Amino acid sequence: MPSWKNWAGNQQSKPFRIERPASESDVVEIIRQAVLNKQRVKVVGSGHSFTGIAVPDEVMIDLTRMNRVVNVDHTGGVITVQAGIVLSELNAQLELHQLSMPNLGDVTYQTLAGAVSTSTHGTGLQRTGLAAQIRAFKLVTASGEVLACDPGQNAEIFHCGRVSLGALGVITEVTLNVVPAFNLRAVEQPMRISHVLDNFAQLIEENDFFEFYWVPHTKWALTKANNVSTDAIDSPGRFATWYNKMFMENYAFGLLCRVGKLFPKLIPKLATILPSSGRVEYVNVSHRIFSSKRLVKFYEMEYSIALESLVPALREVMQMVEDRGFRISFPVEVRCTGSDDIPLSTSTGRRSAYIAVHMFKGSAYTEYFSAVETILRKYEGRPHWGKIHNLNANDISSLYPEYQRFIEVRNQLDPEGVFTNDYLRRVLGR
Repeated sequence: MPSWKNWAGNQQSKPFRIERPASESDVVEIIRQAVLNKQRVKVVGSGHSFTGIAVPDEVMIDLTRMNRVVNVDHTGGVITVQAGIVLSELNAQLELHQLSMPNLGDVTYQTLAGAVSTSTHGTGLQRTGLAAQIRAFKLVTASGEVLACDPGQNAEIFHCGRVSLGALGVITEVTLNVVPAFNLRAVEQPMRISHVLDNFAQLIEENDFFEFYWVPHTKWALTKANNVSTDAIDSPGRFATWYNKMFMENYAFGLLCRVGKLFPKLIPKLATILPSSGRVEYVNVSHRIFSSKRLVKFYEMEYSIALESLVPALREVMQMVEDRGFRISFPVEVRCTGSDDIPLSTSTGRRSAYIAVHMFKGSAYTEYFSAVETILRKYEGRPHWGKIHNLNANDISSLYPEYQRFIEVRNQLDPEGVFTNDYLRRVLGR
């Protein structure tokens, strides 16, 4: 029997079979056969979700072979690609055409369909998450019908389906808004966490893209300010890049995590090493600055809250870590985006800040994550669909003004639950 597990290893499954379609017609046939056999279907991307959102109970679809660029329209500022393309491949193709995505998350080994379907975002107060960049998509439904969805045709499905959780059908093709290629000037430096929080509103307003990582057990934050630049690429040399991005952020940090896992009492002392890197400034192509490799595996929980709640909420988290005596080796990540109108987007209807907490793979995380979750729920926090949380449909329905609108579209397209699994039953009901 075939087997599957996600990137972090905390979700595993033994589906009846794994299908790797090469075309949309292949997808239609796979779904037709599954429905005849009364089997459920799940599409799995790169497996970077920490929740069970993509866990395949019976029939697993792997879209790896559906990764082509279909069309590039420079005049219209759009690109159409097959849904299985990995973001790193998409970025490489865009660079060849002197184009860029307006915003990106910090990981690019996700498939495009997986990233948009879980409301992956990035940072930047004047930008939105990836799903709001969608101009159109094609969807294969439980009936085997292929629907072209955009604001003019199947508009209700388009409105709801940009963040679909994989619950509406199989997305086979996506058309995205893109922009002319641009460079970013990156400034990465440690700052006192008190300074960052006292000046948070100014920092996110005066920078195109701003994020920071509070280092638990210290008074420091690692900050990243990225701004659009017309300057030529001036990135560190190959060795310096390897040293900063691979050795320090992956190998050395991984060693600290392993030592901390073996000797938790050392974690506060080890944490003081992280803010000692100093200031780094360089210019590079946008996607090379937005994203970096993640070799150290971890578990993650992330909540979106209203932007104005970030400072008091994070202060509560910081105080809770101290009061509870947790030993945390991973920094706490903070980002922000503008609002959008997508029913199940974590930033729907409000400018949002995101607080993400992590634990090294193999470490106990339940108590820490639950304590953070308790705080963020007080601020009407919305959990990232692909990251660990404990909420159910009753909890979630009140957090999204158009939650029921999405449910109605889901019930229309998949009345028998062909595309459901345990996780989706938990967050969407039935």
